Amino acid sequence: MSGWTKHSGQAVALPLHNIDTDQLIPSRFMSTPRSEGYGGFLLHDLRRDESGDEHPHFPLNRHKDTSIVVAGRNFGSGSSREAAVYALVDAGIRAVFAPSFGDIFAGNAVNNGLLPARISEEDFDVLLRVLEDSSRPAHLCLEAGHLNIDDRTIEFHIDPGWRTKLINGWDDIDLTMQHAEAIGQHKRRLDGQAPWVRPSPT
Repeated sequence: MSGWTKHSGQAVALPLHNIDTDQLIPSRFMSTPRSEGYGGFLLHDLRRDESGDEHPHFPLNRHKDTSIVVAGRNFGSGSSREAAVYALVDAGIRAVFAPSFGDIFAGNAVNNGLLPARISEEDFDVLLRVLEDSSRPAHLCLEAGHLNIDDRTIEFHIDPGWRTKLINGWDDIDLTMQHAEAIGQHKRRLDGQAPWVRPSPT
């Protein structure tokens, strides 16, 4: 996974609260190999009718080039399925801005290069007004923690460790390996202080 610090793209509002992982990708699609792409399944039952035709007024159907989504609180709640993140990433989404996120979803997002940017309720309302019935070009900077749109600057929050992972393109293992020397020193010190902890070779 490649890291990134800045992104420019079209932003669209999805003014719904409590969008859970079951909505982001319904379970019946999860047997599809990831290699085939999950983007077409993103929010399938909200975007399409029973015959599979797209609802013409749904924001992500009207604006196919969206890469930044502004959504309501508790985005990504529900089950822990990582496929919900795959669906967003495969659909070209690079960042989701919301007042709050499901914890497991947010962790999965960062591990797949997707920014879960937490904003205040007040800024959420501002962005809804800016993006009302339209998409707008937006620019975000991970290092500064800013989203710029329509001459407005919106501050977003993300855990510093998650920011580091996104900028460097690291997952949890990559992040741990940055401390390999300290881990090795601790192991050697523990071996000397408590050799009985380690099993004897047979």
